[in-house]
Parts: sequence; C-alpha cells; structure tokens
Amino acid sequence: MKIETHRLIIVPCTEKMVSTITKDRYDIGPHITYHLEELAKDPSLLGWGPWFVIDKKDNKIIGDIGFKGKPNSDHTVEVGYGIIPSAQGKGFATEAVEALFKWAFSFDQVDKVIAKCHVDNIPSIRVLEKLQMVRQKQEGTMLHWELQSLI
Repeated sequence: MKIETHRLIIVPCTEKMVSTITKDRYDIGPHITYHLEELAKDPSLLGWGPWFVIDKKDNKIIGDIGFKGKPNSDHTVEVGYGIIPSAQGKGFATEAVEALFKWAFSFDQVDKVIAKCHVDNIPSIRVLEKLQMVRQKQEGTMLHWELQSLI
C-alpha cells in the first residue's frame, strides 16, 4: 500500500518499514512505536496511523503524517503531520496531507477529517487553510479544524 503524488511517496508505518530506517535516516518518534504495538494487536489499523513521507527526488524520509486511529462512530478521523525542518516551507506537508485526505475520503467510514494545531503555529495554520479546512473553535492555545468529505 502506498500513495504517490507529484513529488512524494507516502507509505504506511509498518514493522517491516521501520526496520529499514536507521536513526541517521529518520528519528522515529514515540507515536510510531506506540502505533506498531497497536498494529501488532489489530492489523486493521494499517493506514489509520502514521505514514512516512518520502521525497521522490532523493528517496529520503522527510516527515510523517497520519491519523490518530480508525474512523469513529461519527465517521471522523483526526490527522496529524510533521515535516523535518530542512524540508519545511516547500509545500510538502500540504501535498502529503491532501493525498492522505483523498485516501481517507475514499472509504465510506469517513465523512469528516479533523485537526488541531497551536494558535501560534503559523505554518500549520497555512497548511490547513490551503486544504480548505474550516476553523471550528479555539480551546486554550489549540485551534480545532474540520473538513467535510471531498466527494
């Protein structure tokens, strides 16, 4: 399973994929370790956790994006993303998240994607705005966003 865009290859996080990554290639965060533990218990989580974002130009991992679990009873998933500093400001996050939205909305179980970001995270706000997400509310220092199905 993989998603390709003009500049990116996006692959779901699996034990096999992670076993090929050395620390100097990409720093695996605790969310990935947690996802692998959960994926071992429930293989149906594949695709509903982190995905690695790979730059086609040099085949390097430039970030990870993904969902915080399978669609809930309201047909909603929450997205999160991060791109390494050297690849930021080049549109990679927007390109990757948009591709992941299209993938998620291809399932009947998904009608809405939500996201959260800090009020002072201007680059993340720009990504969410470019993707036509609608700001719903602010709770403390967090902004809440949503996007209804593209279909």
